[in-house]
Amino acid sequence: MQPIFKKLIKFTHYYIYMALKIVVLAKQVPDTRNVGKDAMTAEGTVNRAALPAIFNPEDLNALEQALRLKEQNPGSTVGILTMGPPRAGEIIRQGLYRGADTGWLLTDRLFAGADTLATSYALATAIKKIGDVDIVIGGRQAIDGDTAQVGPQVAQKLGLNQVTYAEEVLSVKDGKATIKRVIDGGVETVEAPLPVVITVNGSAAPCRPRNAKLVMKHKWDHCPLEAPQTAPEGASNAFVTPSGVERGAILNQWSVADVDGDVQQCGLAGSPTKVKAIKNIVFQAKESKTLTASDADVEGMIKELLDEKIIG
Repeated sequence: MQPIFKKLIKFTHYYIYMALKIVVLAKQVPDTRNVGKDAMTAEGTVNRAALPAIFNPEDLNALEQALRLKEQNPGSTVGILTMGPPRAGEIIRQGLYRGADTGWLLTDRLFAGADTLATSYALATAIKKIGDVDIVIGGRQAIDGDTAQVGPQVAQKLGLNQVTYAEEVLSVKDGKATIKRVIDGGVETVEAPLPVVITVNGSAAPCRPRNAKLVMKHKWDHCPLEAPQTAPEGASNAFVTPSGVERGAILNQWSVADVDGDVQQCGLAGSPTKVKAIKNIVFQAKESKTLTASDADVEGMIKELLDEKIIG
């Protein structure tokens, strides 16, 4: 009887849960802790070459939610979708190191200088090309823009349901995702039919660390533009051996043409928002005052704040 019981349990396990196709929107961002005078180009775009690049923090929170759903739903897959220069392929590798299955890099000079409108257009066209996606999940916002617009714009362009400010994706059953989200004054739990776009807060569970075995498995995986097409003897490129042999699996790399994109809606051409200036501002106190708890001191402080239009 015991072997039959085990088979029934396995059948029930697959009956309750459904295999999901999950796409994580992730961005390689400049480390805003190191903004200097060279952080901006003459065209008003971020000079990414002058800043250290990191995995956008809230996108890591989103990746963790995706990996948990993969564990809860056998047969599910997680893919990393990112847009940027060839070096942004590192974001896909970072996802693979943590348990993602695949990734896609959108890289093309025509994508460069995109604002949120052009970025969401490019991501939406890529998601259409990927096809049959159940859940699109990403961070609430990127630290280099702080707009929180891309996720909702992707949902709008794809005509999908969306849930923002998510803290945890509790479950996915019967074609619906149950999500806990933060709102003003508290927390609410909502249900959304699949397919759905979800944006995740930085206060959600942190992403798991990289897995050593997965690092060894995927460390040489790369997008075509990350490795030279022809490698001379003694090539120093990390993805090419000194003898000129390219190593590692080739990751998906798509241009505007590959996703059937409209060049007028991509990059600077499709970006109505123009950045005027980027500055690193450090607040420093020039003077200080010591106040007592007397009514006169409190009233004087309030009057000063009102006069300076700090409050009011």
